[in-house]
Amino acid sequence: MMLKRYALLLAGGLLASYPASAQTAPAEPKPLLGFDAGTAATEYQLETKFDAQLKADNLRDWMKRLAAHPHHVGSPYDKDNAEFMAGLFKSWGYDTRIDVSYVLFPTPKLRALELVAPTKYTASLTEKPLAEDATSGQASEQLPIYNAFSKDGDVTAELVFVNYGVPKDYDELERRGISVKGKIVIAKYGGSWRGIKPKVAAEKGAIGCLIYSDPKDDGYGQGDVYPKGAFKPETGAQRGSVLDMPTYPGDPLTPGYGSTKNAKRLDYKKAPTLTQIPVLPISYGDAQPLLAALAGPMAPDVWRGALPIPYHLGPGPAKVHLQLAFNWKTEPVYNVIATLKGSQYPDQWVMRGNHHDAWVNGASDPLSGMVAELAEAQAVSELYKTGWRPKRTLMYCAWDGEEPGLLGSTEWAETNAKQLQKNVVAYLNTDNSERGFLYAAGSHTLEKFFNQVGRDVMDPEKNMSINERRRALDLVSGSPEAQKDARDRADLRIAALGAGSDYSPYIQHLGIPSMNVGFGGVGEGGEYHSIYDSFDHFTRFKDPNFAYGIVLAQTMGRAALRLANADVLPFEFQNFSNTVAKYGTEVKQLADNMRTETDKQAKLLAEKRYEAVADPTETLLPPKAHEAVPYLNFAPLDNALVKLEQSAQAYAQARKANTALSNDRKKELDQLLYQAEQQLLSAEGLPRRPWYRHQIYAPGFYTGYGVKTLPGIREAVEERKWAEADEQIKRTAAAVERFSAQVSRAAAVSSPPPAQ
Repeated sequence: MMLKRYALLLAGGLLASYPASAQTAPAEPKPLLGFDAGTAATEYQLETKFDAQLKADNLRDWMKRLAAHPHHVGSPYDKDNAEFMAGLFKSWGYDTRIDVSYVLFPTPKLRALELVAPTKYTASLTEKPLAEDATSGQASEQLPIYNAFSKDGDVTAELVFVNYGVPKDYDELERRGISVKGKIVIAKYGGSWRGIKPKVAAEKGAIGCLIYSDPKDDGYGQGDVYPKGAFKPETGAQRGSVLDMPTYPGDPLTPGYGSTKNAKRLDYKKAPTLTQIPVLPISYGDAQPLLAALAGPMAPDVWRGALPIPYHLGPGPAKVHLQLAFNWKTEPVYNVIATLKGSQYPDQWVMRGNHHDAWVNGASDPLSGMVAELAEAQAVSELYKTGWRPKRTLMYCAWDGEEPGLLGSTEWAETNAKQLQKNVVAYLNTDNSERGFLYAAGSHTLEKFFNQVGRDVMDPEKNMSINERRRALDLVSGSPEAQKDARDRADLRIAALGAGSDYSPYIQHLGIPSMNVGFGGVGEGGEYHSIYDSFDHFTRFKDPNFAYGIVLAQTMGRAALRLANADVLPFEFQNFSNTVAKYGTEVKQLADNMRTETDKQAKLLAEKRYEAVADPTETLLPPKAHEAVPYLNFAPLDNALVKLEQSAQAYAQARKANTALSNDRKKELDQLLYQAEQQLLSAEGLPRRPWYRHQIYAPGFYTGYGVKTLPGIREAVEERKWAEADEQIKRTAAAVERFSAQVSRAAAVSSPPPAQ
């Protein structure tokens, strides 16, 4: 998984758990969206039988086998794992195949980092094997510490500490008169996705970038380090891709089309998503001598980490030499696709996915989610043996190449785009998961549906539903907005999807309703993308009894089964309408706040009054003056949101008034429902990154994983591109109106026939 911690916002409600058995099921079960009373009762009985098939020992055995060796793209064990899982699916009765794409995957052939002035130090760039971790010593099979898709380079320059290396950090440096032009920067992991750090550094003129995990964020500042505790030891380092995925994910050589064996490919030296400067991740053990050699102003308090050194900014006198060279190879990726054909609507597909490749052994990331998906598929196959058949086709997918940049899932989606848009009802994603609280993000047309799923699953430790536990967390430690929602809303909001896992091509490029779900917050640790992400670490600190693996299987199994078995697909649009209206309020408030701040700043500049730094020997340069913020015309968006609210209400009323539909009308209605999301796509895509076509959700251009809602409008406002903001308001409004028209058509199909 490419994202360690998601925003923990999730659907919830103070609702009871699902029935423990068919015999104890209530005479009138809780309503299920998309089911009538009779079919809901049958569904609950089916889910009870499903739960009975889930065995923690299976998850443990599969994880131990799959994590026994490193299994990165191009490794023998990566292919072996794909074939092993395909064999499992076949043995369970699924129609199974392995689809292969051919993608660029660079690996290092030369890595060197030296402090050359004012003292000498040569970075080890290695992680220490531990006797307590059985697989940590597999050095000949492990990928070394590196960032995939860094540029080759050989550079020597003064060093500058840039905090997390995001745009606002460079504003702070510029206020102190510090430029990184011609320098090498060192940034902490955190604050944004790793690929943003070299991207912004290059824009600011830097010629190289180092990234380290400060122990304050990811090490002894959090707790005891591994093996005594779960957190990152001194030599631990985070591998990871620095591909510019906010531009487009997937193979950088085949933008927008599948990387089949004979596909036309770009020259890798001209691929737009590769970094412009060399970049290397290092441990905090290797970072400390470099940082200790810096002089210059002290870093702001909030920038300082937990290393026992003063955190100076530089530049220099620390001077470093960084040399990197890579093998630019094309490698196969193996996507496992297992299908169970639907009995009534075989051309409507419910897709379930998790990736199987890892940077090293990958017990937590991704196998904690992958073994839960295997458990779901096996339990479904046991139901199939009893004579049950899903109404809609179920597809279980194990993606390869996620870690380097969503390579397997993106190339498969681009290769099969038209068929997927025609047939896929929803895509349900998981990745790494551990003990703790439910988190979910996704299409808000599925928010109410997923609330009912979370309502019906019990937390294994707290004797309450997983929704209740989520709600309790939000009430105690959520943001003021989350606390208010937890108090006032029957459904707690699911988060919006940015990037970071395999759902991205399905929702943001193809407009397929998607969800991403997991558990976390209690089993935290410092193993991420290191040799310590092992079976030993996972079973000591993450989910020792695989209790939350079982709960993840129960949760996603219910989601898949309910989508597959529903009389009518369980989409609902009032929650979506409410959410998009909230986003509209936010972007208007953003513009108003920027206007107020700009006016305030102009007044301070005129009066020559600016804030001072804490150190009286230093001064700050005046902040840059900004042009006045104009009043944008949000009327097209406001009008579109009114139409959305009206169509959502009309659909809800039509479904309530008329539950009896013929099979032909149900099929027609289903297609209108699951293809509604495609109306939110723009043919032109987002400015400067047309691969991202969804007008409601996208990863931020400078946040990477973090979502930007109403992205065309929001980012234009943030970047003060006022003409573009006006154009994006119109484009977004048009998408919302197309969506509303589709919902209105669904309402018409749902409505009872006129009285004769």
